[in-house]
Amino acid sequence: MRASWVALLLVLGAVSVPAVVAAQAPSGATQGRPLGEPGPAYPWNKRVGSAAKFARSRRGRVSWAVVSPDGRVRGSHVHRRHSSASVVKAMLLVAYLRRVPNRGLTRRERALLRPMIVSSSNRAATRVHRVVGNRGLRRLARRVRMRDFATAGASWGGTQISPFDQTRFFFRIDSFVPRRHRAYARGLLSGIVGPQRWGVPPATPRGWRIFFKGGWVPPHRVNQVALLERGRTRIAIAVFNQGTPSQRYGERTIEGVARRLLLRVNEFRP
Repeated sequence: MRASWVALLLVLGAVSVPAVVAAQAPSGATQGRPLGEPGPAYPWNKRVGSAAKFARSRRGRVSWAVVSPDGRVRGSHVHRRHSSASVVKAMLLVAYLRRVPNRGLTRRERALLRPMIVSSSNRAATRVHRVVGNRGLRRLARRVRMRDFATAGASWGGTQISPFDQTRFFFRIDSFVPRRHRAYARGLLSGIVGPQRWGVPPATPRGWRIFFKGGWVPPHRVNQVALLERGRTRIAIAVFNQGTPSQRYGERTIEGVARRLLLRVNEFRP
């Protein structure tokens, strides 16, 4: 009698297993891949090679870097110094917020910092630079462990930066902002006005959030650095142009590099 019950239970168990697996299978799962097995790793070396080939075909001096989710920096001319233009405004923001880590910002301070980032106000940046000073920028650069950074007297736009330093800065930017002000800083860097959302933003894959700052001195200098974030996964990209024929040409160079670096990123394990 016991043997017959055991046989019956074995039969029932064998019948029920496929139903459980089917219920757990994710929608659109790839056939032939065992459940729970991660997808293939993102082909960073291939994407970097494609971006490098494209950048070499562009006019002017193009320097760029990408920090992949594992923290590795890749790129071309990653330590070449460029005049920052408005890209340094992200550093001005962080340096200012580090001066007031334990209190909220006043209405006047918000009215100064917001236009500096969101609409890239030069007047606001000059006022913030007067408060922070080159000393504050250098202190932040040391905290980030920048290798190629140099200030340029009273000209905040002439600050010398490199793709290597700026991608590493953006990749960990939250850690350099006082906890009290992190949401505020993220809101500004993700809320750039529409006409300035060229370059990396149109190349950003679906499902990723972007925090970025561009800088330009038409027609020959066009720079941008960005952090892309999806859940806990982060990718930072910086593309700097010197001697570009026009601002629009430089914008397309940045977008072209970013698109090649991020091609089909959602289909892989970054």
